[in-house]
Amino acid sequence: MNLYEQLAFDIERRIADGVLRVGDRLPSVRSACKSQRLSPSTILKAYYLLESRGLIEARPQSGYYVRPRLLTGLPEPEITRPAGAATKLEVSDFIFEILESVKDPSVVPLGSSFASPDLYPLDKLGRFLAAAARHMNPRATVTDLPPGNEELRRQIALRYLSRGASLQPSEIVITNGAMEALNLCLEATTSPGDLVAIESPTFHASLQMIERRGLRAIEIPTHPRTGVSLGALEEALRHHPVKACLLMLNFQNPMGSLVPDDSRKALIALLRRHAVPLIEDDTYAELYFGREAPLATKALDSDGLVLHVSGFSKCLAPGYRVGWVAAGRFAQKIQRLKFSASLATTIPVQIAIAVFLKQGAFDTHLRRLRSALEMQEVQMATALDRHFPPGTRITRPRGGYFMWVALPDDVDALALHRDALDAGISIAPGPLFSAKQAYRNCIRLNFGHPWSESVEAAVMKLGQLIKR
Repeated sequence: MNLYEQLAFDIERRIADGVLRVGDRLPSVRSACKSQRLSPSTILKAYYLLESRGLIEARPQSGYYVRPRLLTGLPEPEITRPAGAATKLEVSDFIFEILESVKDPSVVPLGSSFASPDLYPLDKLGRFLAAAARHMNPRATVTDLPPGNEELRRQIALRYLSRGASLQPSEIVITNGAMEALNLCLEATTSPGDLVAIESPTFHASLQMIERRGLRAIEIPTHPRTGVSLGALEEALRHHPVKACLLMLNFQNPMGSLVPDDSRKALIALLRRHAVPLIEDDTYAELYFGREAPLATKALDSDGLVLHVSGFSKCLAPGYRVGWVAAGRFAQKIQRLKFSASLATTIPVQIAIAVFLKQGAFDTHLRRLRSALEMQEVQMATALDRHFPPGTRITRPRGGYFMWVALPDDVDALALHRDALDAGISIAPGPLFSAKQAYRNCIRLNFGHPWSESVEAAVMKLGQLIKR
C-alpha cells in the first residue's frame, strides 16, 4: 500500500470499529502532518480517498467529518440448517461448469478462489528458486523423497512451535499442495462408502474429493462467525457411523468463520471420545487480521487424531504447489500413500521455500499481506453496504479473503451468476458449496484483489442486477 492508502485504511478501520463516529471531526491537514509525519499532499490524498468512498465529507472552512452512512450496516447471516441425511455426491459436473467461468482474465474475479498474485513476493521467490535449481545437490533427488526436504519440514515444525504445538519433523509429509494432502488424508482414514462429516456450506473441492473416493457426506450446521455447530456434530456422531471429519476451523471457505478457542477445545475432546480423526484444512490460518494468530489445533492433539493440512499457495507462493500434512498417528501411512500417488513434490521448489523461510523473510511478507487483505475486507463490506439492496446479509471475517453474502430470498444465485458473467463479473454461487446444491440465494465474494475502480464498479453492477 502507498502511504496515503495506509492512512485511509487506518481511518476507515477506526470508523468501522466505532472509534470515530458520525459527526466526529478528523484532524486538520496541518495537525495530521505533525502527528503522522506525512506530507500535506499525502494527508489530502487519504482524505480524498475516504471522501470518494462516502465515509467522510468536507465542510467549507471547517474541515473533514465522518458522514452518516446510507445504511446502518448489513447484518450477519443466520446459522445454516442443512438436511441431516447422508448424501451420495454427484457435484463434479456442476462445479467444473462454474469454475470454467472464472478463468477469463478479462472478467472481474469476485468469484475466484485465489487472491491477487500482486500481493505475493513472486520475483523474490523466483530468485530463490533459480538458485535452488542451480545449486541443488544431486543426492537431493533421493534424500528429499517423501516425507520431503528435511530443512523445509524443520522450518514448518518451527512455525508450529511458535504457536504452541510441538511436532517432530518426521510427522510432517510434504505434498503437491494442500489438495493432495487432503486427498491422502481421506484415503488414510476412510474406505469407499464411508461417511464423512463436513460443514455446510463447505469448500467445493472437499465435495469433489469425497465424491471421487466414493464416500458419503453428512452436512453439519455452521455459524457464519463461530463455525461448525458442536451440538449438531455430536448428534451426528451419536447416530451415524462417521469415519472422519473434514473441517476448516480458521477462516472457513466460503463463510470466513473462525471457531473460538473454547469451542475448539470442546471439538477435540468430542472427537477423542468418539475416536474420530479430524482432517483440518487450515490453508488460511496465516491470513489472520489483528495481532494474534488463532489457537493451533495441533497444540490440543494429544492422541494424534488431528491430521493438520496446510500449504504455501494462499499465504506465500501461489502456483508453486507446496503443501503438507502433520498427520499424527497416520504419518507413516500417508508417507507411503504419497509415494504411490505421486512419488515426490518438486525438489527445487521445496529447497527454495525452505531457504526463504530460514532467512526470515516470510513474516515480513505476511504482515504486509494481512494488512492489505484487512483493508480490502473493509472496502468490500463498505461497497456492499452502499450498493446491495435491503435484506442482504454479509459475514465480516477476521481473516482469509472470502465473504459470504445471503441475498434476499427471491434472488436466484445461479441466474445472477449468468447475468454477472454477461457483464464481465464472476461470482461463486451458493449451490457450489453444498452437497445438495442448497444456498440458492447466497454467493461467495473474493476480496483478495486490491481495490480499484473496476472492482467498485463490479460491486455496483452486481447490486443493480440483484435489484433488477
